[in-house]
Amino acid sequence: MAEQKRRWGDRRDATLLRDVDSLHFIMGIIYPNRADNEAYIAERVNLEPIKDYIATKNYEGIPFKYTFFHVILTALVKTVILRPKLNRFYANENYYQRNKVTAGFVIKKEFADGSEEAMALLEIKPESTIETIHEEIHQEVAACREQKKVNTTDNSMNVLNSLPRFLSKAAVRFIRWLDKHGWCPNFLIATDPYYSSVVLSNVGSIKLKCGYHHLTNWGTNGVFCLIGEKGSTPVFNAEDGTCTMRETVELGLTIDERLADGYYYSKSIRLLKHLLEHPELLDRPISEEVD
Repeated sequence: MAEQKRRWGDRRDATLLRDVDSLHFIMGIIYPNRADNEAYIAERVNLEPIKDYIATKNYEGIPFKYTFFHVILTALVKTVILRPKLNRFYANENYYQRNKVTAGFVIKKEFADGSEEAMALLEIKPESTIETIHEEIHQEVAACREQKKVNTTDNSMNVLNSLPRFLSKAAVRFIRWLDKHGWCPNFLIATDPYYSSVVLSNVGSIKLKCGYHHLTNWGTNGVFCLIGEKGSTPVFNAEDGTCTMRETVELGLTIDERLADGYYYSKSIRLLKHLLEHPELLDRPISEEVD
Protein backbone atom coordinates (compact mmCIF):
# COMPACT_ATOMS: atom_id res chain seq x y z
CA MET A 1 0.00 0.00 0.00
CA ALA A 2 1.13 3.56 -0.66
CA GLU A 3 2.88 5.32 2.21
CA GLN A 4 0.82 8.12 3.77
CA LYS A 5 1.93 10.86 6.09
CA ARG A 6 1.06 9.91 9.65
CA ARG A 7 -1.57 12.12 11.26
CA TRP A 8 -2.92 12.54 14.77
CA GLY A 9 -5.01 9.47 15.59
CA ASP A 10 -3.13 7.14 13.25
CA ARG A 11 -1.38 4.07 14.60
CA ARG A 12 2.10 2.81 13.79
CA ASP A 13 0.57 -0.04 11.77
CA ALA A 14 -2.61 1.57 10.42
CA THR A 15 -4.39 4.74 9.35
CA LEU A 16 -7.47 6.00 11.16
CA LEU A 17 -10.48 6.02 8.84
CA ARG A 18 -11.94 9.46 9.36
CA ASP A 19 -14.44 9.76 6.50
CA VAL A 20 -16.68 6.79 7.32
CA ASP A 21 -20.44 6.34 7.37
CA SER A 22 -22.28 6.70 10.66
CA LEU A 23 -22.87 2.95 10.99
CA HIS A 24 -19.16 2.09 10.97
CA PHE A 25 -18.45 4.98 13.34
CA ILE A 26 -21.03 3.76 15.84
CA MET A 27 -20.21 0.02 15.47
CA GLY A 28 -16.86 0.28 17.26
CA ILE A 29 -18.47 2.08 20.18
CA ILE A 30 -21.53 -0.11 20.79
CA TYR A 31 -19.75 -3.37 19.78
CA PRO A 32 -16.17 -2.80 20.99
CA ASN A 33 -15.04 -6.44 21.25
CA ARG A 34 -13.91 -8.36 18.15
CA ALA A 35 -14.73 -11.75 19.66
CA ASP A 36 -18.38 -10.67 20.10
CA ASN A 37 -18.75 -9.90 16.39
CA GLU A 38 -17.69 -13.09 14.67
CA ALA A 39 -19.31 -14.57 11.59
CA TYR A 40 -18.39 -18.00 10.24
CA ILE A 41 -18.26 -18.95 6.55
CA ALA A 42 -17.60 -22.52 5.38
CA GLU A 43 -16.59 -23.17 1.77
CA ARG A 44 -15.68 -26.46 0.09
CA VAL A 45 -13.01 -26.10 -2.60
CA ASN A 46 -12.35 -28.43 -5.53
CA LEU A 47 -8.67 -29.36 -5.40
CA GLU A 48 -8.43 -30.78 -8.92
CA PRO A 49 -7.31 -27.49 -10.57
CA ILE A 50 -4.83 -26.91 -7.74
CA LYS A 51 -3.41 -30.45 -8.08
CA ASP A 52 -2.85 -29.93 -11.82
CA TYR A 53 -1.25 -26.55 -11.19
CA ILE A 54 1.05 -27.85 -8.46
CA ALA A 55 2.16 -30.70 -10.73
CA THR A 56 3.53 -28.13 -13.19
CA LYS A 57 5.40 -26.34 -10.40
CA ASN A 58 7.00 -29.34 -8.72
CA TYR A 59 9.77 -30.19 -11.14
CA GLU A 60 12.00 -33.16 -10.38
CA GLY A 61 14.45 -32.41 -7.60
CA ILE A 62 12.75 -29.24 -6.35
CA PRO A 63 14.12 -28.64 -2.80
CA PHE A 64 10.84 -27.40 -1.30
CA LYS A 65 7.68 -28.64 -2.98
CA TYR A 66 4.64 -26.52 -3.66
CA THR A 67 1.54 -27.66 -1.75
CA PHE A 68 -2.08 -26.63 -1.75
CA PHE A 69 -1.32 -24.59 1.43
CA HIS A 70 0.90 -22.25 -0.63
CA VAL A 71 -1.86 -21.81 -3.20
CA ILE A 72 -4.57 -21.14 -0.59
CA LEU A 73 -2.40 -18.67 1.33
CA THR A 74 -1.49 -16.76 -1.85
CA ALA A 75 -5.10 -16.70 -3.06
CA LEU A 76 -6.28 -15.44 0.34
CA VAL A 77 -3.77 -12.58 0.58
CA LYS A 78 -4.50 -11.61 -3.04
CA THR A 79 -8.19 -11.45 -2.09
CA VAL A 80 -7.32 -9.18 0.84
CA ILE A 81 -5.29 -6.86 -1.40
CA LEU A 82 -8.04 -6.62 -4.01
CA ARG A 83 -10.78 -6.33 -1.36
CA PRO A 84 -9.18 -3.79 1.04
CA LYS A 85 -12.01 -3.69 3.58
CA LEU A 86 -10.83 -7.15 4.66
CA ASN A 87 -7.62 -5.46 5.80
CA ARG A 88 -9.34 -3.19 8.31
CA PHE A 89 -9.84 -3.54 12.03
CA TYR A 90 -11.40 -1.90 15.08
CA ALA A 91 -9.26 -0.98 18.08
CA ASN A 92 -10.07 1.26 21.03
CA GLU A 93 -13.49 1.92 19.42
CA ASN A 94 -11.85 3.35 16.27
CA TYR A 95 -11.86 2.03 12.69
CA TYR A 96 -8.50 1.58 10.92
CA GLN A 97 -7.03 0.57 7.57
CA ARG A 98 -3.79 -1.42 7.83
CA ASN A 99 -0.69 -0.03 6.16
CA LYS A 100 0.48 -3.48 5.07
CA VAL A 101 -0.91 -6.89 4.16
CA THR A 102 0.50 -9.71 6.29
CA ALA A 103 -0.22 -13.40 6.75
CA GLY A 104 0.49 -15.38 9.91
CA PHE A 105 0.69 -19.13 10.45
CA VAL A 106 2.19 -21.68 12.81
CA ILE A 107 5.13 -23.92 11.94
CA LYS A 108 5.29 -27.23 13.81
CA LYS A 109 8.94 -28.25 14.18
CA GLU A 110 8.01 -31.93 14.11
CA PHE A 111 4.82 -33.96 14.37
CA ALA A 112 5.19 -35.19 17.95
CA ASP A 113 3.64 -34.50 21.35
CA GLY A 114 5.60 -31.77 23.06
CA SER A 115 7.17 -30.54 19.84
CA GLU A 116 7.79 -26.80 19.81
CA GLU A 117 5.98 -24.39 17.51
CA ALA A 118 7.18 -21.19 15.86
CA MET A 119 5.13 -18.30 14.51
CA ALA A 120 5.71 -17.11 10.96
CA LEU A 121 4.61 -13.70 9.73
CA LEU A 122 4.91 -12.84 6.03
CA GLU A 123 4.70 -9.30 4.70
CA ILE A 124 3.07 -9.33 1.27
CA LYS A 125 4.34 -6.81 -1.29
CA PRO A 126 2.23 -5.58 -4.26
CA GLU A 127 4.70 -7.26 -6.63
CA SER A 128 4.64 -10.59 -4.76
CA THR A 129 3.70 -13.73 -6.67
CA ILE A 130 3.17 -17.31 -5.59
CA GLU A 131 6.85 -17.97 -6.36
CA THR A 132 8.14 -15.26 -4.02
CA ILE A 133 5.67 -16.26 -1.29
CA HIS A 134 6.64 -19.93 -1.70
CA GLU A 135 10.31 -19.00 -1.26
CA GLU A 136 9.59 -16.89 1.84
CA ILE A 137 7.69 -19.79 3.40
CA HIS A 138 10.62 -22.06 2.53
CA GLN A 139 13.01 -19.74 4.38
CA GLU A 140 10.71 -19.49 7.42
CA VAL A 141 10.31 -23.28 7.66
CA ALA A 142 14.04 -23.89 7.20
CA ALA A 143 14.96 -21.34 9.89
CA CYS A 144 12.43 -22.87 12.28
CA ARG A 145 13.55 -26.46 11.75
CA GLU A 146 17.23 -25.48 12.07
CA GLN A 147 16.52 -23.67 15.38
CA LYS A 148 17.57 -20.32 13.87
CA LYS A 149 14.21 -18.62 14.25
CA VAL A 150 13.68 -16.70 17.47
CA ASN A 151 10.07 -16.35 18.62
CA THR A 152 10.11 -12.99 20.39
CA THR A 153 6.50 -13.36 21.51
CA ASP A 154 7.20 -16.67 23.27
CA ASN A 155 10.39 -15.26 24.81
CA SER A 156 8.44 -12.32 26.23
CA MET A 157 5.81 -14.65 27.70
CA ASN A 158 8.54 -16.76 29.30
CA VAL A 159 9.91 -13.66 31.04
CA LEU A 160 6.44 -12.76 32.36
CA ASN A 161 5.91 -16.32 33.54
CA SER A 162 9.13 -16.17 35.56
CA LEU A 163 7.98 -13.16 37.60
CA PRO A 164 6.04 -13.38 40.87
CA ARG A 165 2.36 -13.85 40.06
CA PHE A 166 1.21 -10.39 41.24
CA LEU A 167 3.90 -8.69 39.11
CA SER A 168 3.19 -10.74 35.98
CA LYS A 169 -0.56 -10.02 36.24
CA ALA A 170 0.10 -6.29 36.58
CA ALA A 171 2.51 -6.41 33.63
CA VAL A 172 0.00 -8.26 31.44
CA ARG A 173 -2.73 -5.73 32.27
CA PHE A 174 -0.36 -2.93 31.26
CA ILE A 175 0.50 -4.73 28.00
CA ARG A 176 -3.21 -5.14 27.25
CA TRP A 177 -3.60 -1.38 27.72
CA LEU A 178 -0.72 -0.80 25.28
CA ASP A 179 -2.38 -3.20 22.83
CA LYS A 180 -5.67 -1.29 23.04
CA HIS A 181 -3.93 1.92 21.99
CA GLY A 182 -1.59 0.36 19.43
CA TRP A 183 1.51 1.10 21.51
CA CYS A 184 2.88 -2.43 22.03
CA PRO A 185 6.64 -2.46 21.37
CA ASN A 186 7.70 -4.44 18.33
CA PHE A 187 9.74 -6.96 20.35
CA LEU A 188 6.49 -8.14 21.94
CA ILE A 189 4.43 -8.56 18.76
CA ALA A 190 6.93 -8.95 15.90
CA THR A 191 5.94 -12.58 15.31
CA ASP A 192 2.43 -12.45 16.75
CA PRO A 193 -0.02 -13.72 14.07
CA TYR A 194 -2.90 -11.97 15.82
CA TYR A 195 -1.49 -8.70 14.49
CA SER A 196 -1.67 -9.93 10.88
CA SER A 197 -4.24 -9.34 8.15
CA VAL A 198 -5.06 -13.06 7.95
CA VAL A 199 -4.16 -16.06 10.07
CA LEU A 200 -4.10 -19.53 8.52
CA SER A 201 -4.06 -22.86 10.31
CA ASN A 202 -3.67 -26.04 8.27
CA VAL A 203 -5.36 -28.49 10.65
CA GLY A 204 -5.66 -30.95 7.75
CA SER A 205 -1.92 -31.56 8.08
CA ILE A 206 -2.60 -33.16 11.48
CA LYS A 207 -5.61 -35.14 10.18
CA LEU A 208 -8.33 -32.86 11.56
CA LYS A 209 -11.49 -31.79 9.82
CA CYS A 210 -12.27 -28.14 9.31
CA GLY A 211 -14.26 -26.23 11.89
CA TYR A 212 -14.74 -22.93 13.64
CA HIS A 213 -11.87 -20.99 15.21
CA HIS A 214 -12.51 -17.92 17.33
CA LEU A 215 -11.10 -14.43 16.85
CA THR A 216 -9.42 -12.65 19.76
CA ASN A 217 -9.74 -9.22 21.35
CA TRP A 218 -5.95 -9.13 21.56
CA GLY A 219 -4.21 -7.78 18.47
CA THR A 220 -5.93 -6.68 15.28
CA ASN A 221 -6.64 -9.82 13.24
CA GLY A 222 -10.14 -10.04 11.77
CA VAL A 223 -9.85 -12.95 9.29
CA PHE A 224 -8.95 -16.45 10.47
CA CYS A 225 -8.86 -19.35 7.98
CA LEU A 226 -8.84 -23.01 8.94
CA ILE A 227 -7.86 -25.52 6.25
CA GLY A 228 -9.34 -28.96 6.84
CA GLU A 229 -8.30 -32.45 5.82
CA LYS A 230 -8.48 -33.34 2.14
CA GLY A 231 -11.04 -35.94 1.10
CA SER A 232 -13.18 -37.28 -1.76
CA THR A 233 -16.56 -35.61 -2.14
CA PRO A 234 -19.42 -36.28 -4.61
CA VAL A 235 -19.78 -33.35 -7.02
CA PHE A 236 -23.05 -33.04 -8.93
CA ASN A 237 -23.34 -31.67 -12.44
CA ALA A 238 -26.61 -29.74 -12.67
CA GLU A 239 -26.60 -29.82 -16.49
CA ASP A 240 -26.63 -33.59 -17.05
CA GLY A 241 -27.43 -34.88 -13.56
CA THR A 242 -24.23 -36.91 -13.25
CA CYS A 243 -22.17 -37.26 -10.10
CA THR A 244 -18.40 -37.67 -9.88
CA MET A 245 -16.03 -38.03 -6.94
CA ARG A 246 -13.54 -35.17 -6.60
CA GLU A 247 -10.80 -34.42 -4.09
CA THR A 248 -11.87 -31.37 -2.11
CA VAL A 249 -10.97 -29.47 1.04
CA GLU A 250 -13.14 -27.37 3.32
CA LEU A 251 -12.12 -23.88 4.37
CA GLY A 252 -13.53 -22.36 7.55
CA LEU A 253 -13.35 -18.57 7.64
CA THR A 254 -14.07 -16.68 10.86
CA ILE A 255 -14.44 -12.97 10.16
CA ASP A 256 -15.17 -9.74 12.02
CA GLU A 257 -18.61 -8.85 10.71
CA ARG A 258 -18.17 -5.17 11.59
CA LEU A 259 -15.62 -4.63 8.81
CA ALA A 260 -17.99 -4.89 5.84
CA ASP A 261 -21.51 -5.90 4.89
CA GLY A 262 -22.64 -9.34 3.73
CA TYR A 263 -22.58 -8.42 0.04
CA TYR A 264 -18.93 -7.30 0.28
CA TYR A 265 -17.99 -10.55 2.01
CA SER A 266 -19.95 -12.57 -0.56
CA LYS A 267 -18.05 -10.99 -3.46
CA SER A 268 -14.78 -11.52 -1.62
CA ILE A 269 -15.49 -15.25 -1.15
CA ARG A 270 -16.42 -15.58 -4.83
CA LEU A 271 -13.11 -13.97 -5.76
CA LEU A 272 -11.22 -16.35 -3.46
CA LYS A 273 -12.93 -19.37 -5.02
CA HIS A 274 -12.26 -18.03 -8.53
CA LEU A 275 -8.55 -17.73 -7.73
CA LEU A 276 -8.48 -21.28 -6.36
CA GLU A 277 -10.25 -22.56 -9.47
CA HIS A 278 -7.73 -20.70 -11.67
CA PRO A 279 -4.47 -20.83 -9.68
CA GLU A 280 -2.42 -19.76 -12.71
CA LEU A 281 -3.62 -16.23 -11.89
CA LEU A 282 -1.34 -16.36 -8.85
CA ASP A 283 1.72 -16.33 -11.12
CA ARG A 284 0.96 -12.67 -11.79
CA PRO A 285 1.78 -9.82 -9.33
CA ILE A 286 -0.56 -10.14 -6.40
CA SER A 287 -1.92 -6.59 -6.75
CA GLU A 288 -2.98 -7.18 -10.37
CA GLU A 289 -6.75 -7.00 -10.83
CA VAL A 290 -8.72 -10.09 -11.87
CA ASP A 291 -11.27 -9.89 -14.68
